[in-house]
Amino acid sequence: MAPPLSSWPWASLRIYKYFLLGPLVWKVAQEWMEQGGAPLGSPWLHLLLLFSARGLTYQFWFSYSNMLFLTRRRRVVPDGVDFRQIDHEWDWDNFLILQTLIGASVVNGPLVPGLEHLCMWDPRGLAIALLLHVGFSEPVFYWAHRALHRAPIFSQYHAAHHSTPVTHPLTAGFGTPLEALLLTLTIGVPLAGAFLMGAGSIGLVYVYVLAFDYLRSMGYSNVEVVSHRVFAAVPPLRYLLYTPTYLSLHHREKDSNFCLFMPLFDLLGGTLNSKSWELQKEIYEGTYNVVWLRAGKNDVVPEFVFLAHVVDIMSSMHVPFVLRSISSVPFENHLVLLPFWPVAFTGMLLMWCLSKTFVVSSYCLRGRIHQTWTVPRYGFQYFIPAAKRGINHQIELAIVRADRIGVKVLSLAALNKNEALNGGGTLFVERHPDLRVRVVHGNTLTAAVILNEIPSNTKDVFLTGATSKLGRAIALYLCRKKIKVMMLTMSSERFLKIQREAPAEFQQYLVQVTKYQPAQNCKTWLVGKWLSPREQRWAAPGTHFHQFVVPPIIGFRRDCTYGKLAAMRLPKDVQGVGSCEYTMERGVVHACHAGGVVHFLEGWEHHEVGAIDIDRIDVVWKAALKHGFTPS
Repeated sequence: MAPPLSSWPWASLRIYKYFLLGPLVWKVAQEWMEQGGAPLGSPWLHLLLLFSARGLTYQFWFSYSNMLFLTRRRRVVPDGVDFRQIDHEWDWDNFLILQTLIGASVVNGPLVPGLEHLCMWDPRGLAIALLLHVGFSEPVFYWAHRALHRAPIFSQYHAAHHSTPVTHPLTAGFGTPLEALLLTLTIGVPLAGAFLMGAGSIGLVYVYVLAFDYLRSMGYSNVEVVSHRVFAAVPPLRYLLYTPTYLSLHHREKDSNFCLFMPLFDLLGGTLNSKSWELQKEIYEGTYNVVWLRAGKNDVVPEFVFLAHVVDIMSSMHVPFVLRSISSVPFENHLVLLPFWPVAFTGMLLMWCLSKTFVVSSYCLRGRIHQTWTVPRYGFQYFIPAAKRGINHQIELAIVRADRIGVKVLSLAALNKNEALNGGGTLFVERHPDLRVRVVHGNTLTAAVILNEIPSNTKDVFLTGATSKLGRAIALYLCRKKIKVMMLTMSSERFLKIQREAPAEFQQYLVQVTKYQPAQNCKTWLVGKWLSPREQRWAAPGTHFHQFVVPPIIGFRRDCTYGKLAAMRLPKDVQGVGSCEYTMERGVVHACHAGGVVHFLEGWEHHEVGAIDIDRIDVVWKAALKHGFTPS
């Protein structure tokens, strides 16, 4: 039997737990209808507003701490937050619901008079609350926190909070009901004291509670925000304000730094970690000696970079620093994102005008850093002729930067390697013949994934997008296996050029078709070009559509099956993966991404640009399997 107050009573409700606030919403709605307008004096309204403001405070710090393009140089623990930790902390906001419900139970009691009798602000109340915070909340939290670290209480109530390897703002709220009640006490007593002394105000509740949450979020952010020079200039400040490094030491070592916000109490209790301030200085300056490589003064250097781009406005919100509940699952057009569309649209305009390539995410594989950088351009912009030069300039700058800081392999994603844009990366290799970074389009592994999905007993296939880079490679590979390839193309010239590349004895297996009718009896369609519902109707019942077209075709046929885009699951020893790559499942990446990683792991010295080398398809496939990649 679980100890009391060690689990949440509404745990089984999952997302429906927010209905617990329904009575407050109903009260506000009633008062709104009665008053014919917003009930600004309603305690229920203020409780709901405070609940929202507190959630936004944690969200603000969460977003900031995950903006690697701003924070990667001052991160305390460089590791990423993985899916296990994300799922573990999914209900981090349970304490906000609990405290809101407790607040609702006391707002009409003798402690809190009707809001109509309260002023908006009384400075005396803030002074009283601060005195009680220092005199009551800080020492009570300190000693209670130390008690939580004693057996058997630690394993029953506090171990789950410490099970997260990397702190981040949402970790601050994750815990058991007992821990939430302790936080409620430390927040509530200073406010209660101010109200009992007749100095309470509406503003005091907002200011004190939001400042409390702000400092909690800051401490758990895993990013140093206060310069060590400030503490050096004002030494007493070291004992009045903790830092993310200070709290991270507590989470890692568990035997020191127990304070709420003020290290003074650790000093008085003899639990102040002597490394706290020197380590904070080293991390802020970027001189802390970690196992991760650094470039220049304090920049984490990846050895592999996947250079992506934004697909569209909606998917631009599918990044680790927006909403964790969205980025940690495969992308879909959720209705919850629609209200944010104007913000995302504004972001698109700003990136178009002002931004340059930036870091989006990072993970570690076998002790090496892999990062995803994003070119600040959206899918539709790649088809604007006037934008071609600017996009290539952005990609070129990213390659040159990667070369300068010591990246070993840079893999081009999707439209960044478009043949019409830069010849599959050939443009950059020719412009910079002395590049040390290897530029890779990854299409060799993409072709290998598609080809290995085709059943071994297949006799013929129907290929659309047949003269594209991938289409050519697939056709030439299959004809060598004596599989008939019906290549849909209107260009005889392009078809004949590809056919002549095949050995003479296999050229007969490549057949040009200009319509869909010849494929009526073929049940293996390789789709490299968008198919409308009308075009899909030509397929025989039971046909399987293998896809390498972006975006994927929509499955209109219920009597057919539809494959996903070529992808591979990352090796099991990957660390720090906490976001999904577009529509891919957790831990799965596009085949071109995986192809770049394989290129890096194998230590190949050649650039993989331009046309796909048919002879290397099997080589790359076997290398991917050897390194632990598996078909998704």
